[in-house]
Amino acid sequence: MRSLKLALSLLLAATALGGCALLTDRRASAREAAAEAAYPPTGRIVTVDGIPVHAHVQGQGPDLVLIHGASGNTRDFTFALVDRLAQDYRVIAFDRPGLGWTGSMGPDGISPMMQAALLQKAADQLGVTRPIVAGHSYGGAVAMAWALTDTPDVSAVVVLSGATMPWPGGLGAYYAVTGSRIGAATVIPALTAFATERQTDRIVEAIFTPQTAPEGYTEYVGIGLTMRRSTLRDNALQVTRLKPHVTRMAQEYPRLDLPVEILHGTADDVVPARIHAIPLADLLPQGDLTLIEGAGHMPHHSHPDDVIAAIHRAARRAGLR
Repeated sequence: MRSLKLALSLLLAATALGGCALLTDRRASAREAAAEAAYPPTGRIVTVDGIPVHAHVQGQGPDLVLIHGASGNTRDFTFALVDRLAQDYRVIAFDRPGLGWTGSMGPDGISPMMQAALLQKAADQLGVTRPIVAGHSYGGAVAMAWALTDTPDVSAVVVLSGATMPWPGGLGAYYAVTGSRIGAATVIPALTAFATERQTDRIVEAIFTPQTAPEGYTEYVGIGLTMRRSTLRDNALQVTRLKPHVTRMAQEYPRLDLPVEILHGTADDVVPARIHAIPLADLLPQGDLTLIEGAGHMPHHSHPDDVIAAIHRAARRAGLR
């Protein structure tokens, strides 16, 4: 996959630059502080079992929960999509554990089920009832996990380019290194300290391919938050440990008797539709699959009308509209 190849080049370049541990630590700390100052929370922080959870809440109407993907945060949604959805829904966009402004769950954070349970408790504090739960990429696995938990109030699920099924093979060198103990201790600090803007821009470009990131996206989304050492470590562990969890979850999908809208681009080579979306739809009693011809991994930016239409369909099927 292009994004992993580019990430590997970033990793190698940063490692070569990160020879001095003291210099690396100081530079990484300075960059983290600058990122946190530049990209503060856009919403409110609630505390769940001692863990701060960041929620951006906007709009009125039926409750709609948004869950972002790997390496992301709520800003991926608040860039443009939330403003449109808030015309029809009360939108609750969460930072997932260890990312954005939500605290780490430690070892529990490698489980989409545990992430969903944490976010459910946060949603309860916000008075969320009968939500539509929409997840993008890794967030799609958390959305499906939310539906699988023993809560009767989920009205529908929307999966956007979701990583919801087991896949063949591994994830490539980048995650093999950053997901290891040695990589977490050595390579990740070097990435935080020395990764260049051009290198991170290339990763964003690869994630959006064959489309391009909208103007102003890179400046808005807060890549510096993603590049913090703790976030890189949590993200790497979550991604590298995901496969066994979705393997078990897939066995439970056929029992989900609620509306599930699945939206996926045919040109997505980060999370391919043939491995995830199409098999998922086959397992779900009420799964509705929409394939967007030529779309890549970021349909909520490249094809927002299709995403909003899928959410509206889910709401209608659940009796909320």
